[in-house]
Amino acid sequence: MTKIDVIIIGGGPAGVSAALYTSRGGMATTIIHKGIGALEKAERIDNYYGTPGQTGPDLINAGLKQAATAGADIITGEVVKIVLKFIDGQIHFQVETADASIVAKTLLLATGANRQTPNIPGLAEYEGKGVSYCAVCDAFFYKGKNVAVLGNAQYALSEARELLPHVNSLTILTNGSELDVPMPPEVNIRKERITGIVGDTRLTGVTLESENLPLDGLFIAMGTAGATDLARKLGAFIENNAVNVNANMQTNVPALWAAGDCTGGMKQIAKAVYEGAIAGTDIVRHLRENKNETI
Repeated sequence: MTKIDVIIIGGGPAGVSAALYTSRGGMATTIIHKGIGALEKAERIDNYYGTPGQTGPDLINAGLKQAATAGADIITGEVVKIVLKFIDGQIHFQVETADASIVAKTLLLATGANRQTPNIPGLAEYEGKGVSYCAVCDAFFYKGKNVAVLGNAQYALSEARELLPHVNSLTILTNGSELDVPMPPEVNIRKERITGIVGDTRLTGVTLESENLPLDGLFIAMGTAGATDLARKLGAFIENNAVNVNANMQTNVPALWAAGDCTGGMKQIAKAVYEGAIAGTDIVRHLRENKNETI
């Protein structure tokens, strides 16, 4: 297990901008990212300073190279779990991917905005009433119950593992997609499309193409966990599907920052770079004030 000063989840403009400041500030920094993200399909960028005609992938790759040159370690992988730990009386974050486990004194969430919200009739009406986005937060409330996880990849597998010790039965709903990862043998797999969510004051089940499936709870885990998913699991405040931060990009959780699209507002490169710079400089300040400049 590696121990460092700061982990940045997200390799886009916000994460790389922050890494330049933390690395140049002498802090051991690791960026964990999974692909290019929202800029992958940007064929031409003409509205950001100094990059006329540059493609999204070119901009991202140049930024990651710049961060590595400044001293940041770059890991390509999907974050599947974050655990809060107290070490020497201070909060630390243990971040796990499929291949690595890293502990850091500070954490920045910069994965961008969540873009995979399932378009299922009834979903919004039952959020907090049987529909959940956080197994770590809510598994306890479903002891002995029958629940399902909506998803087909690593994120869904991680949520399933959190739920299995608590629930009576667990079903993976892929909503018409094929599984991207193997699931535990005790999990039921249903690949039919979901046509709706049913219930009264609380969710009571989902309607599949072939039948109604009774359920006590439905956990949403589509694609890759975004910043708001990770923030919610750590106890950070979420408002209007954005991570709530102060002027220094700090969340309500000590030693946890967020920057970029995940904080709401304009989804523009300039805004993400600005917020990353603010977060990076504030992380350096925090580590220095707490006399944590070195491991």
